[in-house]
Order: sequence, then structure tokens, then C-alpha cells
Amino acid sequence: MRAPFYAVFAILALFSSAAAYALPVETITIDTKAGPHSFSMEVASDDESREKGLMFRKEMAPDAGMLFDFHTPQLVSFWMENTILPLDMLFVRADGTIARIKANATPYSRENIPSGEPVQLVIELNAGRAAALGITEGGKVHAPELAKKPH
Repeated sequence: MRAPFYAVFAILALFSSAAAYALPVETITIDTKAGPHSFSMEVASDDESREKGLMFRKEMAPDAGMLFDFHTPQLVSFWMENTILPLDMLFVRADGTIARIKANATPYSRENIPSGEPVQLVIELNAGRAAALGITEGGKVHAPELAKKPH
């Protein structure tokens, strides 16, 4: 009798913890060689969600990604530990300009990937997506997080 109860409890606990981690999703636009391109972004805007990021994810839709909002410009650094997917990282200034792109970050790597200058956002896309769409350093990102703050 107790075994089924504990099994049901464990399953409910698993689903509630997954739901507790569900992040808000919003649409952003990035200027590309062919014009504006929309992406559906999970928004990581607190320490816990930024720390977990895309770790352990096995797949991501082509026009999906994660947006890390640091709220104010600051030097940041990323790594790929426990990240299964190869990623492109876009480091974005408070005015929406892409300061740096780290293309094809290696899964599971502990290599330090610094912003190089203060940035407000970091956007992670599937590896190769930035090059395929013609997203370049100096290009613009249009995101609600940038509109909320004075530059």
C-alpha cells in the first residue's frame, strides 16, 4: 500500500519542481543580414535561473533560446559545464548593440567565456544560428528588458 503512495508522491514532486522552474517566455527581435528575425526566449532574470541556464537540455527549437537579464550593465562570464547543446552566445550592451558573439561554445566545457565589457543581456541560441542568419557584432537586439531601463 505504501509503495504506490510514495511513487505517486515522487511523481507529483517531480512535476511540481519542474513547474516551479518554468521561466517566463517572450519574443525578442534580432537584426540579421536578411532583416529582423524573431526568437522565443526563456528569460532568466534571477541568480537561480541564470545559474541553471540551459544545463541538461537535450534539444531546443531553431528559433528558441535563453535570455539572461542582469538588469544593469556588468562584466559577466559563462561556461558550458553540464550544457549538452552547443550554443552561440551573444553579449548585449544596454543599448541593444551586440558587443561580442562566442560562436559554437563547446558542450560540457569549463572554458571561461567572458563578456569582455559590461553587458546587460546574454542570449544563447543553437550553435551556428548566428552565422546562418547573419547576426553580427554591432548588430541590434530589440528586447523588452532593454526598453525597461534607462541607457
